Amino acid sequence: MNVIVSNKYQTLLGTLSIDVIKTINGEFTVNDLANQFNNFFYNKMIIDITALKDYENINTLRELSINFDCSKLIILLDDSSVVNSAMYLSQLVSVGIYNFTRSVDAIPFLIDNPNSYKDVVSYQNLNDNQVSYQSNKMMGQISNNARIEQRVIGFKNVTEHAGATTLVYMLKKHLQQAYKVMALEINSNDFEYFNDKTLESADYLNASFKINNAKDAEVILVDLNDGPEDLCTEVIYLVEPGIIKLNKLIRIDYKIFEKLKNKRIVLNKSVLNAEDVNDFEYESGSKVFFNIPYLDEKLDNNQKVNEFLIALGFARIND
Repeated sequence: MNVIVSNKYQTLLGTLSIDVIKTINGEFTVNDLANQFNNFFYNKMIIDITALKDYENINTLRELSINFDCSKLIILLDDSSVVNSAMYLSQLVSVGIYNFTRSVDAIPFLIDNPNSYKDVVSYQNLNDNQVSYQSNKMMGQISNNARIEQRVIGFKNVTEHAGATTLVYMLKKHLQQAYKVMALEINSNDFEYFNDKTLESADYLNASFKINNAKDAEVILVDLNDGPEDLCTEVIYLVEPGIIKLNKLIRIDYKIFEKLKNKRIVLNKSVLNAEDVNDFEYESGSKVFFNIPYLDEKLDNNQKVNEFLIALGFARIND
């Protein structure tokens, strides 16, 4: 059984399909955690780094390594420039913390396949212009000059017209205030109706080319339509939870929610309240990552959109 210590990434960590014996949320000193878990048995402790007070100070992580068995720690990093710098990562390895990642999806793998020193040695003794890329086990998100590796997030309508195109447009508007972002639709030309020349459209072959050559983009949002999911590092499945839409979906594919098990399901254009969402999860046998109501796409700053982006791990939106 595992322990989760969360703060900004509470919602994101709540989507993990792992055995959890205890979860605490907030901001803690290392002493706070040591006092709580000194005589507590657990397999792994997953720590949202923003849950540690003064986490950008490497001495905090050094103190963590002294008070805890580092082999049991998995650190979910945020996207701050300090935490993702070559110096910080090198010092993480130096204090004996080998299991760290920027991707919540990598955590189950690290639980079963923890890193050894040889997996992270390339992060040690590097200057600010040399950060190696470890693809198999851990970061998947750090590359040259300590830049966070691209997140290519696909959006796919599960029910008909679940709103992927408009949602991608709105997410781009909000993200571009804090990130370098690109929005792309595949095998469609619906973006042209937003009158925004920064939105891009392409067929499958050209989409792959555009994504591979968008070197400066930290985030690429993809309206997949019928395009292949393997273009993306992660995919969000949109369900509009109306009775007609859901019944039609089930008639087309009665095993659809079995196929979506452990996938990231987002309810979009939803009128469901929290209790309704619980009923939906029970009846469909699935877990809802986020519940998005009808949104006004004309707004440049929508609180619900910001909450969704923070849940996805885009912490700079808070700033």
